[in-house]
Amino acid sequence: MCGILAIIGRGKDEQFFGELSKRMTHRGPDESDLHVTEKGHILSHERLSIIDLHSGKQPIQGTKTAYMVHNGEIYNHQELRDGVLNGHIFRTKSDSEVIVHLYEEFGYDFCNRLDGDWAFVVVDGDDFIAGRDPLGVKPLYYGLDERGRIYFSSEMKPIADQCKTFSTFPPGHYYTQKTGFVKYYKPEYEDYLKADQELDLKLIRETLTEATRKRLMSDVPIGVLLSGGLDSSLTSAIASRLLAETGKKLHSFSIGLNADAPDAAAARKVAEFLETEHHEVHFTVEEGIKILDKLIWHLETYDVTSIRASTPMYFLSKAITDLGIKVVLSGEGADEIFGGYLYFRNAPSTEDFQKETIERVQKLFTADLLRADKSTMAHGLETRVPFLDKEFLEIAVRIKAEEKMPKTYDGKEKYILRKAFDTPENPYLPEEVLWRQKEQFSDGVGYQWIDELIDYCATQVTDEQLSGAATEFPYNSPTTKEAYFYRSIFNKYYPQVSAAQTVRKWIPKWQENLDPSGRANAAHVKADTEIAKTGITV
Repeated sequence: MCGILAIIGRGKDEQFFGELSKRMTHRGPDESDLHVTEKGHILSHERLSIIDLHSGKQPIQGTKTAYMVHNGEIYNHQELRDGVLNGHIFRTKSDSEVIVHLYEEFGYDFCNRLDGDWAFVVVDGDDFIAGRDPLGVKPLYYGLDERGRIYFSSEMKPIADQCKTFSTFPPGHYYTQKTGFVKYYKPEYEDYLKADQELDLKLIRETLTEATRKRLMSDVPIGVLLSGGLDSSLTSAIASRLLAETGKKLHSFSIGLNADAPDAAAARKVAEFLETEHHEVHFTVEEGIKILDKLIWHLETYDVTSIRASTPMYFLSKAITDLGIKVVLSGEGADEIFGGYLYFRNAPSTEDFQKETIERVQKLFTADLLRADKSTMAHGLETRVPFLDKEFLEIAVRIKAEEKMPKTYDGKEKYILRKAFDTPENPYLPEEVLWRQKEQFSDGVGYQWIDELIDYCATQVTDEQLSGAATEFPYNSPTTKEAYFYRSIFNKYYPQVSAAQTVRKWIPKWQENLDPSGRANAAHVKADTEIAKTGITV
């Protein structure tokens, strides 16, 4: 994974462009390079070396005049080299290089051939194409400056003060000047009426295992983020088995306020069961509060739940990279696919349930995926998400909604995912973890994290400031002191209206308390429906 920056248009100073790119040097601490094309367009790359450590430097030139920069991983790159790209001359062993050759072979119509998580820009003379992976696992922004030049960037930092307007590049699309935005990713599951697949527990298990296997592709050590919840524990269990086939041991990492935090205790059980090389990290509420300013600069969001959950992930990521590990697996996506959040219990109908799961999957790039990328890449750590594999999604999202609804199974969320890995003859996880209730990450690190964070924000914002929030921040106006505090920090670094418009609310449905904490739901075993009771957080 890396940071990419491209400017389509002439006249930008090369040295200044390099300085803009360096605003993302945390994304690629291993090496940096840029290329100015014959037409004056500029491509830049901040590299985190994971595949082809020695010759994979970017931008990469194609066979003739095309150049490419890419952020992410292409898991089927060898298959493409041996298949449709057989005969092309490759300059590197990097998975990224297949992109420029696919462009040379097929023109604009090649994104559906890529299996992976990616954002790229290819420039060929005055022609170009930019694209983003189906779910938006990898970030990408685009903008337009006052002279009509088009910018593409992995983060807002390099372009926010350069462009008169900018926005989030939509997942599942590519863009060219000739075609505009084209939606290439059109899965059948986006039609909620196509949720017609019969339940096949073995197929769930096999496709998730294969999705995990792909994401072990690396020339550097791999670890796993282990919260002790179902999703990360399953990812750990599968990865541990796959690595054992090659004689390797999995490194697992967890974080909490202390050793007694709900997630930390559960993670230890899983690590002992799987015999991973386990590392446990602790942080204090005071330490978390101290880094909020820097964290929001990295995250480029003011979304409350993203900031709450990113703080522990930020500390954990630093500890992981300090040990020399560059890649981790994570469990993002399972709750959206299987209706795992506690509010899904209150879905009024199967149709509403299915629509909400699809919408949550489609909007992952605005919250959980943004957090998973930017809080880890702040320290040059790549996160991979097996649950968002295209093949797994096509199977899992289309399972009949009644099979996924908690009320079908006495209120047990993600029942069929648990049952798919409930194999007593060769268990994947301890019974008490496999059937543990959903605990959202920001809660699981220790309940006092959110409680004391809310209290701290209340001391930093006056009643008068909050009452004037709609005037001060007319777009997505904050309605709690916590939300106002985050928004103020965000506005310091990203004051542009375009920046504010890239952020989306994460608000649970079908419950009275609209705070995003899992404990705001009455079904939580330690429900606290007084959390942020002043209203919707933004």
